[in-house]
Amino acid sequence: MAVAITAVSSSAPMVVLAHEGHVPPLAVAFWRNAIAVALLIPAALLWRRAEIRRLGRAGWRRCLVSGVALAVHFGTWIPSAVLTDVATATALVSTTPLWTGLIAVLQGRRPPRTTWIGVGAAVAGAALATGAGVTVSATAVLGDVLALIGGLAGAVYVMAGSRAREEMSTVTYTAVVYSIAALGLLAVCLATGTPLWGYAAAGWLAIAAQTAGPQLLGHSLVNFALHRLDPTLVSLLLLLEVPGAAVLGAVWLGQTPPVAAWPGIALLLAGVAVALAGQRAVRSTTPAHSPNGRVPSS
Repeated sequence: MAVAITAVSSSAPMVVLAHEGHVPPLAVAFWRNAIAVALLIPAALLWRRAEIRRLGRAGWRRCLVSGVALAVHFGTWIPSAVLTDVATATALVSTTPLWTGLIAVLQGRRPPRTTWIGVGAAVAGAALATGAGVTVSATAVLGDVLALIGGLAGAVYVMAGSRAREEMSTVTYTAVVYSIAALGLLAVCLATGTPLWGYAAAGWLAIAAQTAGPQLLGHSLVNFALHRLDPTLVSLLLLLEVPGAAVLGAVWLGQTPPVAAWPGIALLLAGVAVALAGQRAVRSTTPAHSPNGRVPSS
């Protein structure tokens, strides 16, 4: 998860580079999935062909839900950063842990109270750190709504992936899910007339970096972690992208967060620590024969 968080934290600086190369947001979302698929499919067919053949209807259905959710996540959050300010979009998409917890409740599970406290503190910290604010223009409101949808879609992606990863390897899961997401985003790009080529060299370089870092390394390692960790905990840990992006932005782009942002970052880290403590307490009371060593919600 530490490597995955570092990788996904590089996404925002890469979006800046893609924007400088005049790459439309939806095109960024499509190409990072499509290029990843081109690299993963040969590996899946070479090493996991038998596993793919054994996938039942339930496995394909979970992959379909996860892939569509991932397409919605990318297709809403990346454009939202253009329609509204980046700080507000980041804060709103960071509500993923809250949606994950609510989905768990709807499924009849009750996360520990400590986890809820940690989630609330972490999301509040993310909002403070990114300087989220209410905007009044119609365009900005649309961006805010898209970012919220992106957070909800991210929660569905994490929850569906948690179930799917119980019965398939990381290579198979990512190859199938990224393929579904790429096809969905391609359909959206074609329907909206989004240009898919003709970019400057800097744009293609940013797309390649997005694919290698946040997509292949970041998201794939998150999918690997879902085989061993509770999905609410995974989505909560991903909130560390906020301070991670702040550090990388300072190093790469010379963008130092304002002094007022640091209390929010501190609250975010404290919330993660509280939630981790709650999950550790649950793990210590979980029977040793729990399947896959996963931490069930109590």
